[in-house]
Amino acid sequence: MIPILFRSLGELFQALLVIFAAPLFLGWINTWRAWLGNRKAAGVLQPYRDLVKLMNKEAVLAYGASPLFRLAPYVVFGSMGLAAGLVPTVSTDLPFGPAADAIALVGIFALARVFMALGAMDIGTPFGDIGARREMMIAFLAEPATMMVLFTASLISHSTSLSTIAETLGTHHFTLYPSLVFATTSFFLIILAENARIPIDNPGTHLELTMIHEAMLLEYSGRHLALMEWGSAVKLLVYFSIGISFFIPWGITPVLSKEEVLKAFVLLFLKLALLGPLLAVLESLLAKLRLFRAPEFLAAAYLLAVIAFLSHFILEV
Repeated sequence: MIPILFRSLGELFQALLVIFAAPLFLGWINTWRAWLGNRKAAGVLQPYRDLVKLMNKEAVLAYGASPLFRLAPYVVFGSMGLAAGLVPTVSTDLPFGPAADAIALVGIFALARVFMALGAMDIGTPFGDIGARREMMIAFLAEPATMMVLFTASLISHSTSLSTIAETLGTHHFTLYPSLVFATTSFFLIILAENARIPIDNPGTHLELTMIHEAMLLEYSGRHLALMEWGSAVKLLVYFSIGISFFIPWGITPVLSKEEVLKAFVLLFLKLALLGPLLAVLESLLAKLRLFRAPEFLAAAYLLAVIAFLSHFILEV
């Protein structure tokens, strides 16, 4: 009974770690973007200050808002919190890990996306409708590529369990899988698209002709907007955690002990500290694509994912 309770607390710790560290990771990326743009950064803690400010403000609801509009922020944040608990970030010893595999994780992301789109369309404003339609277009193209990447990793580990995939790739002897090279590139493109980053979307603009994610949040305020923004930050960190557990899983411990957990936490911190500036550099070098070029971008991600899938059977079986 005690070992199960201890493992459950360990999984809860991982979920809380991702949830509360997500604004810090977002602030780290924004700080690097400011430095690369020769601007003074607001600081890595600015997202926390923004969330506290929004939490202390009253939530103003538009006339005619249905209960769905009020429920959407809680569903989005809850879904991202659930995803944070399922992805192995520090340890693969997750008691609830077998209950949800990689396919279920994609379903959790889809659930949050659907509620966000429905909440945006609930008020009936043009910007909300436009943002919801664009978001579903991106999802329609990104989800097949995501599934192909996850299937490639599952074929190598012979399981769709996230913990099993991370443990298989992280604890076995070092092997260079050509399929993972293509899958890593594809998944990085997917991260940009799914998290409304440049070149698909610009999280720092409110231009009505180009915005996607921000268009769905214009009618939210107060704690509702805080939950939406916090959920977006958690989603970004969860996607990076998936990439770490699949493609650079070394350091994720299969056992829960103080020494191993501390070591895994330090390595996770170092990985994120390097990946954050990498994303900032890429966004600083690229320009935002026209909306009608987004399908070509995601088609490239899907093509790389398919090549990774086929490479496993041609070169590794």
